[in-house]
Amino acid sequence: MSTITTDQGIVHYEVYGRGQPVILLHGWLGSWYLWQDTMKGLQHYRTYALDFWGFGESGKKRETYNISDFVSLVAQFMDQLGIEQAPIIGHSMGGTVTMSFAIQHPERVTKAGVIGSPVVGDSLAFLLKLAGMKLVAAVVHNSLWALNLGIRIGWPLVTRDKRWPEMIAADLSQTTLESFLLSIKSLRYTDLRQDLHKIEVPLLGIYGRKDVIVNPNQHKLVEEYASQPVVVYLPDAGHFPMLDDPETFISVVQDFLAN
Repeated sequence: MSTITTDQGIVHYEVYGRGQPVILLHGWLGSWYLWQDTMKGLQHYRTYALDFWGFGESGKKRETYNISDFVSLVAQFMDQLGIEQAPIIGHSMGGTVTMSFAIQHPERVTKAGVIGSPVVGDSLAFLLKLAGMKLVAAVVHNSLWALNLGIRIGWPLVTRDKRWPEMIAADLSQTTLESFLLSIKSLRYTDLRQDLHKIEVPLLGIYGRKDVIVNPNQHKLVEEYASQPVVVYLPDAGHFPMLDDPETFISVVQDFLAN
């Protein structure tokens, strides 16, 4: 377990492999743990998987958890670890942070990758939009047992990986009400369409046709608005392609990084 101290609190991260650096960003309610298999698959790179403020093992004493806050976190993380530039890959909300970071700090990103990520926050599933409402978030967060029960019942709709309910339950237990509410609320009102062309490096978009969390048609926005889009549409994957089709996922990411 490794940490850095930023101006807004402790940031936890894990490192694996040797080679050129690659930064991995998790999604809403997630943590670095999602990337374990991916990090092993990319062992010829030095992968860094970090926890956003308010999630996983990172600090939770903040008043805001906006997309812009997480962009600042990535910049401070790179500064403190001496990483001048690198490919950045994000899942779901982490991919929206990746795109936002590449728009604001183009000189620091050599390639960008997004997995099941909203270009427009309105693409979120209806229940996730509700989670951005204070009253709803409070009720859900104060009844995590019910949410975990729902996850255990409905997980086959989200992913084929039987490990996922345990993974999300562990991550939920480390999420505060503020990070739960404010991060999804910020994501809900994000719209990157008009700025996506500012990403001058290749932008990989991996989307699963069976995604019930983010509308998979977001891949069309990557194709339409990015200057160098590389879109992979997986017919048998959902919101977690790295779990649903790990061999294809690793192959696609490896090819993207190498070429």
